[in-house]
Amino acid sequence: MRSFTRARTQLSQVNGRLGSLCVVACTLLTISAATPSADSTTMREGTTTIQDSSLRQYRAYRWMHARNEKFGQEAWLECWTEFDERGFRYDITTERGSDYVLNKVLKTLLRREQELIAEGQTDRADLTPENYEFAEPAVDEVGQRYVTMKPKRKDVLLLDGRMVLNSEGTDVVRVEGKLAKNPSFWTSLVNVIRQFARLDGVRVPVSTESVARLKFAGISRMEVQYEYETINGRPVSLGARQVMASSQASSR
Repeated sequence: MRSFTRARTQLSQVNGRLGSLCVVACTLLTISAATPSADSTTMREGTTTIQDSSLRQYRAYRWMHARNEKFGQEAWLECWTEFDERGFRYDITTERGSDYVLNKVLKTLLRREQELIAEGQTDRADLTPENYEFAEPAVDEVGQRYVTMKPKRKDVLLLDGRMVLNSEGTDVVRVEGKLAKNPSFWTSLVNVIRQFARLDGVRVPVSTESVARLKFAGISRMEVQYEYETINGRPVSLGARQVMASSQASSR
């Protein structure tokens, strides 16, 4: 009986670590959807500068899925999200799967996103010279243009990785790398990929995913997709919807 109780206690502790670590690590993935874009993203002084229209408002439908492979726990959540001058709001429409993952990971993630935006901390994750050192644009072995980005500080909201550019080298289509700082001793590695698309002149994230390696809890994964209804007070055009669908398909 004691061994059974001890095993349950250990599993509960591991699950607790899993929930808290996923929330901290994956906050990076979702705050970008509600973070106003900078007027420009400067890769390096004297090189390419990507001009962005500022993201002041959006309404988007969000799909979220999180799972832990070792314990076989997973959950799905869908919600409407809105961002404007009043802050970030969400309305959950569908949820299923593990109650633990729903409550301790996905719902907590949404609340944490709301708090970060209310506290004005989202600029900590911006792709700006204040946060990163950008190398000269280069081309990899498969012909992709990219810019290496090195964080200027250890922060769980920053990545050590690269920005992948479009074929002309004029826009960011993907950001990928590992977290500049692990959220906890129990996390040995967190890899992040965020896919972008330019919709009606505004660059926004359309999908994000992370893979976290947790000590004693194995691999945890999270996928998030965004489908925008309005951006800066205007309905998303048909052409932008087609771009969004294409970008999401290419990330799968």
